[in-house]
Amino acid sequence: MPHWITAPSGMAILLAVLSGCAQMPAPGKLPPNARYVAMGSSFAAGPGIPVPADSPPTRCARSTNNYPQQLARKRSLTLVDVSCSGATTAHLLGPWNELAPQLDALTPDTALVTVTIGGNDVNYIGRLMRASAGGAIEAPHAGDWARLAASFDRIAQEVRRRAPGARLIFVDYVSLLPEGRPCDQAPVPALEAAILRATARRLEAETASAARRAGARLIRASALSRNHDVCAAEPWATGYPAPHGRVAYHPNPAGMTAIAAALDAVLMQ
Repeated sequence: MPHWITAPSGMAILLAVLSGCAQMPAPGKLPPNARYVAMGSSFAAGPGIPVPADSPPTRCARSTNNYPQQLARKRSLTLVDVSCSGATTAHLLGPWNELAPQLDALTPDTALVTVTIGGNDVNYIGRLMRASAGGAIEAPHAGDWARLAASFDRIAQEVRRRAPGARLIFVDYVSLLPEGRPCDQAPVPALEAAILRATARRLEAETASAARRAGARLIRASALSRNHDVCAAEPWATGYPAPHGRVAYHPNPAGMTAIAAALDAVLMQ
């Protein structure tokens, strides 16, 4: 199995069967038109990679080129995309102004759920933007990480409760900064770059741990994109400052296509 995909443990599978999930679809057998619910933040929604998926466009800035849309087209799935730019785990679990909790999109017949969330809980991209503009930053506090871990668990529990036959797949964030010296597309001072790399690594680790605890699959977009940061010859995310119409430090169409392909490979197993 590729290193960027993790599978549920045998105990997790056994528990799922014993709790009434024995009728969940067999791997690789998602039928056409199966219900697919995509949840998460802008790294799932795809702002700035047109064309907008919603008509009229909404503040969530979902794109027809995001990975849920690409996967749904490839697999002929019935997509319910409730991902939203700026979302935190709180917005999956509860309402956000006029928006219902993203988890409310789940139904008992949901066959597939993907989740990309957590960066906004620790202000990862906000700190990266500030550092790129010359501002000082500090690392997220321990309490921020503890709250994120607890929210991950609550989200997984709600998915299992509301859609007991669904396959749950966490997708983490694409890599943004190179390991070496930042470039013109990532004008971040060395000290701030070290803080941000540590934040990215911790976010990867927390997402992976949440997937393991939930017995869920994990797409390590972070590992897939390790050589496709914003300074790379073929970046999978937009650098800073962003060209007109794009959003800095967010996945571009190539990054979204790579994630969709990784998800498709998982569904083939």
